Amino acid sequence: MNADNRLSELNLELPPAPKPVGVYKPLVIVGNLAYVSGHGPLKADKSMIKGRVGHDLDQQGGKLAARQVGLAILATLREHLGSLNRVKRVIKVLGMVNSTESFQEHPAVINGCSELFAEVFGSDNGVGARSAVGMGSLPGNIAVEIEAIFELT
Repeated sequence: MNADNRLSELNLELPPAPKPVGVYKPLVIVGNLAYVSGHGPLKADKSMIKGRVGHDLDQQGGKLAARQVGLAILATLREHLGSLNRVKRVIKVLGMVNSTESFQEHPAVINGCSELFAEVFGSDNGVGARSAVGMGSLPGNIAVEIEAIFELT
């Protein structure tokens, strides 16, 4: 599957690859693995989707925020690798949801990112191991933060 072509076929717009706002690298390659630092729901206009799921956003709003995080991760991969076609498969996704104490559907929210990766990289290579957890807060009150590990070709 040609991931770069899939972006066009799906009519997906990637935001600008986010720049570090602290002392870290957005992506580190070790051997044939790419470790992507935690990303937030960065939109094309460089704003972030903010708020707590279960209070400011409903479950669907959280899922859309997670999809937007996935797009930001794809932007980082493309900027640093030159092409999404260098990604062989998704290995692991860790999704963190800024949610109220009573919200319990964290996996449904993180599906927004997981479904995007499956659309771009295929139903086998685009789905990896995953954790989805709730957080009492996230930096800048962003709705979702996700980090991921990818195998490279």
